[in-house]
Amino acid sequence: MAATLLPTLSPAVSRAAAAFLLLRRGPAKSLPSTLRHFVASVSSSSPATPSPAIRPPSTVASSSTVARATHARRDLLMLGIETSCDDTAAAVVRGDGEILSQVVSSQADLLARYGGVAPKMAEEAHALVIDQVVQKALDDAKLSGSDLSAVAVTVGPGLSLCLRVGVHKARQVAKSFGLPIVGVHHMEAHALVSRLVNKDLDFPFLALLISGGHNLLVLAHSLGQYVQLGTTIDDAIGEAYDKTARWLGLDMRKGGGPALEELALDGDPDAVKFRVPMRQHKDCNFSYAGLKTQVRLAIESKNLSTDDIPISSASEEDRQSRANIAASFQRVAVLHLEERCQRAVEWALKIEPSIKYFVVSGGVASNKYVRTRLNQVAENNRLQLVSPPPSLCTDNVLHRRHDCLDWD
Repeated sequence: MAATLLPTLSPAVSRAAAAFLLLRRGPAKSLPSTLRHFVASVSSSSPATPSPAIRPPSTVASSSTVARATHARRDLLMLGIETSCDDTAAAVVRGDGEILSQVVSSQADLLARYGGVAPKMAEEAHALVIDQVVQKALDDAKLSGSDLSAVAVTVGPGLSLCLRVGVHKARQVAKSFGLPIVGVHHMEAHALVSRLVNKDLDFPFLALLISGGHNLLVLAHSLGQYVQLGTTIDDAIGEAYDKTARWLGLDMRKGGGPALEELALDGDPDAVKFRVPMRQHKDCNFSYAGLKTQVRLAIESKNLSTDDIPISSASEEDRQSRANIAASFQRVAVLHLEERCQRAVEWALKIEPSIKYFVVSGGVASNKYVRTRLNQVAENNRLQLVSPPPSLCTDNVLHRRHDCLDWD
């Protein structure tokens, strides 16, 4: 059955690309139910109505019809705005998938200062730079607001304090230039962004969406039609990476995930015998809460003073112990992904035997070790792994949705 998509994060270029596909699919009434209310709510504040649907050409269409449709898609220009968590981003994308610009303003210093995302501080940081980020995206694309066809914006899930900054800016741009607004769901954007860079990717396909906030396995039948095969029952893999990185005293300014992946290269992945989560559960769901507890206990058992001594000041022996924990954690965390994905592939192929692609997207998909291991799962099942470049998975840091200090 079709399932409600759950929260994660992705960059503004995903917003723009997904919104383009949503506009192609049809008018507001054909959008997923999570988006209809938003589109209806902004219609009263924007004088424009959604553009007519631009539908893909029929397989029996004449060459002139195809040419006109292709030209119409290229003429469509979408501004995407993303403020759902810790970075402010905007992008401009053409209807044919060409990325004209992408601008990101990082909140890395705030993350390091507060040890995670503090929603009120993040909201204020978004508000300070949103105008400049959007203007730079337009300037880099050599466009003005009057050239746009529509504005796409993250409408959730995410931090409400942060989301409203982006929504307010989107409404402002839409009202100024008489544009429709398309609200885009995070997870759908993650699933669809791969189609921006892989023109051969077509439905149906299996998608693993992995981020700081969630893990989700879905069978994508078509635009807006998804079957949920597995989901997070507690903590997501990205959140586990971030917490482990912080406990090991790593530099969080470049993101916990990338920092841990780098340290793990120097460690022994078999040094610490962590248990693989949920092996007794014959489903496709994910759990990382128990693995996090195992990591914490391993750090305590080795008497590592990670709270007081950052990795940069650790002795050689201390650093090696931390590297071993990092490598052992990563091996088991990703092995859990592999096992759930293998079962999901088997289920998906029974439902849709024509599946050829296994899409992996979201912030954690930037991890090279994750990509390598999941590519092996794809090859074992004669599927092609499709994963966007890191710049389209996220803004190059693993997000910290569950690390927030004060939830709104």
